[in-house]
Amino acid sequence: MSIDTPRDVWLPIPPEEIDGLPEGFDYLFWDGGADGDQPYPGDPADCVVYVVPYMKAQRVRVAPLAEMRRVRVVQTLTAGVDDITARLADLPSGVRLCNARGVHEASTAELALTLTLAALRGVPQFVRAQERGHWEGGFHPALADKNVLVVGYGAIGAAIEDRLVPFEVARVARVARSQRTTARGLVHPFTELPALLPDADVVILSTPLTETTRGLVDTEFLARMKDGALLVNVARGPVVDTKALLAELETGRLTAALDVTDPEPLPPAHPLWRAPGVLISPHVGGPTSAFLPRAKRLLVDQLGRFVNQQPLRHVILTTGAAAV
Repeated sequence: MSIDTPRDVWLPIPPEEIDGLPEGFDYLFWDGGADGDQPYPGDPADCVVYVVPYMKAQRVRVAPLAEMRRVRVVQTLTAGVDDITARLADLPSGVRLCNARGVHEASTAELALTLTLAALRGVPQFVRAQERGHWEGGFHPALADKNVLVVGYGAIGAAIEDRLVPFEVARVARVARSQRTTARGLVHPFTELPALLPDADVVILSTPLTETTRGLVDTEFLARMKDGALLVNVARGPVVDTKALLAELETGRLTAALDVTDPEPLPPAHPLWRAPGVLISPHVGGPTSAFLPRAKRLLVDQLGRFVNQQPLRHVILTTGAAAV
């Protein structure tokens, strides 16, 4: 890089805690602070690579974008990038937006299985009974012999299936944006969802939030699910029409296990908290002990590629490029 070329890399992890960062950059720590109150570590106009703070409000994550006039790479530490794609107009042309593929698959797939098993086997009821000192037995559904439909078959969807297999499920059906064949079998396109939903005992959502998937799980989608089916959402809250889901939960026809909601965070008075047959976790699919080691490896690899002018991994889009 010449002396006039921007060299600043904004990291939400202190650079001294990341082994192997390549030379050639000035590494500046910025994670937004507790509520977006942390001062910028330098001039945003000198930032060439912006690593988006993790688990901060959207307004914090996108705050510096409009001032980053020479940024070349925006790297998220999340699998979804909808918070950044909503603000693409703030970025100059030619910026590569990369997601954190490889960072969250293990943790999110673990949680998808945890929610599925907990909801089927009645764990929330057991916890409430324990608090009352009551011994409440009885029969509950098993995951074994169930038909499972995974909606959104990217890296996380595939990791979910990997963890389903040992549980002796009857069948796993896979759905993604377009049809393809994988080592595990056929991946159906979204257009075939209406035919697949009636056979599924468990529907697991792991699709990114796009204009196509926003509100995907609407009244019609839910009506096609079989009586007694379980909906598990580890994707994004707005993939599900909350009002439509509440209507089904209130009848008792369906149950749900949700790591994400719409709105989010879920307000204390929201009826979803008290709806029958629902288990809610507070968007914790990614933040586990598995996160930091994988995030650090990703950043070292991506920055090494960038400084050596090698192709970056996990490029979702390039601003200003024609849509394919």
